[in-house]
Amino acid sequence: MQSPRDVIDSLLRKRRAERVGLHDEPWGDTLQKWVGQGMPTDKEGNPPDTVDHFGFDMAGCGGWLDWEPKRGEHEVLEETDEWKVTRNGAGAALKNWKNKSGVPEHIDFLMTSRQVWERDYRPHLLELDRGRVDLEGAAKALKRRKQQGLWPYYGGMFVWEIMRASMGDYTMYQSLVTDPDWIRDFNRVYTDMFKTYYKILLEEAGLPDGIWIYEDLGYKHRLFCSPKVLEELIFPYYTELVEFFHSYDLPVVFHSCGFTEPALDLIVQAGFDGLNPMENKAGNDPLRIAEGYADSLAFVGGLDTRVLESGDRNLISREVTNLVEGMKQRGARFVYGSDHSVSTNTDYEDFNYSLEVYKEHMMY
Repeated sequence: MQSPRDVIDSLLRKRRAERVGLHDEPWGDTLQKWVGQGMPTDKEGNPPDTVDHFGFDMAGCGGWLDWEPKRGEHEVLEETDEWKVTRNGAGAALKNWKNKSGVPEHIDFLMTSRQVWERDYRPHLLELDRGRVDLEGAAKALKRRKQQGLWPYYGGMFVWEIMRASMGDYTMYQSLVTDPDWIRDFNRVYTDMFKTYYKILLEEAGLPDGIWIYEDLGYKHRLFCSPKVLEELIFPYYTELVEFFHSYDLPVVFHSCGFTEPALDLIVQAGFDGLNPMENKAGNDPLRIAEGYADSLAFVGGLDTRVLESGDRNLISREVTNLVEGMKQRGARFVYGSDHSVSTNTDYEDFNYSLEVYKEHMMY
């Protein structure tokens, strides 16, 4: 019987795996809800480690670099009992809930031009600052997960998400058209930075079994910009980073929420080994994707979260079965999971039931 590590490694390296893999990421608020629905806690009364509790095959072990140019600068601009507005080291003012999960609300951005970037932020990214990477935490997590026989990975967002978080939507999308040289310089600086710090991480904290890159390129039925713009201004840096990780013999999974099907050829050409999560409600069809790309990519995720949220056991059984068996029939190298983080609309027992159905169909 293959270990979880062997299963995932085989799926991502185009070798034979005995079964479909398993991976998911419930929200923190969801875990709190599930504790109230009977999920056991750890010794301190907190929700358990989901990898251990549910038997997932993959485990994140760090790699989230501190990418903000002015590292450690966080100015509180406004605060209530429910939320806080903070300006970070990239000049972005973001509003975050204090007591529940949620995407930060964009309030204000200072990086509104190439001149501001070059004067106030770019120089900070050229200085070596080893505090940008958590070597001790990564090494500790990596050792633990390897001892468990899991597939440990480092992960983090890259140039697309960092641009949006630094410039905001308006400046970023405008600059993609009006100042592409700024975009290239921004991406060049961050690509060099990532390669520098990941080299330190890989060679001093230890090699994981793979890498995840988190870049949300789409929304409902559309990419955020044309494939042509992505090809010219974004994907060359993806290709370079993937080649860097491949030089350490590490497969790379590309995560993008939203509609990604128009970018699939670019994702393959950049050398990515896996794709996650193939979000249904954004317009993706995991089985259609597998029809065209099973030879090129492994697939992680794909189950419509609305199925889990329905609480309908017949629907859950049918959809999990159709997804897993449909992937197998198409020769897809598949890691079962949801097509988005599992939200508070899903009950604990329904999630457990979905895993029982998966286990009935997981063998290749």
